[in-house]
Amino acid sequence: MSRLLVVVSIAVAITVAACSSDGESEPTTSEATAAATGEPAADGDVVEVHYRGTLDDGEQFDSSYDRGTPLVVNLGEGGVIPGFEDAVRGLRVGETITVRLEPAEAYGERNESLIVEVPFGPSQSDVAVGDLVTLNNGAPAVVLEVREQTVLLDANHRLAGKALTFEIEVVAITRG
Repeated sequence: MSRLLVVVSIAVAITVAACSSDGESEPTTSEATAAATGEPAADGDVVEVHYRGTLDDGEQFDSSYDRGTPLVVNLGEGGVIPGFEDAVRGLRVGETITVRLEPAEAYGERNESLIVEVPFGPSQSDVAVGDLVTLNNGAPAVVLEVREQTVLLDANHRLAGKALTFEIEVVAITRG
């Protein structure tokens, strides 16, 4: 008889708690993560993600969705910007996260020492402002100004100094 009383008391308590809510049902942990499966991504894993990257003004600067191919990230190897890798670490297949990265977590602050003036020869007469050129060390640079005998180049990454927002969706994890 006492067992029945305990079971009935628990059932009543659960019913009262459920009925006393304000009409808004909060998802339980299992409901909130129902789409997520498997173990969380960790260093050494190969993680496939779809993402969309935007600037603070809403301009989209990149998207794996547009290419139709997920980005493959080897966690812990530093193959992507630090903040992106940190955001992926700990996610499960099916999870989506939106994260805003400050410049230090992305492509860094603009560095004025990366604006350089280089000699300009007659063989380079087709160079124009806005062109993307490759420096001798393989780094890309944008032509800022074409002068009579020199060219002013900016070797900063085009997203340096900008905060970036990423919507990241984990589509697959291969354990390392």
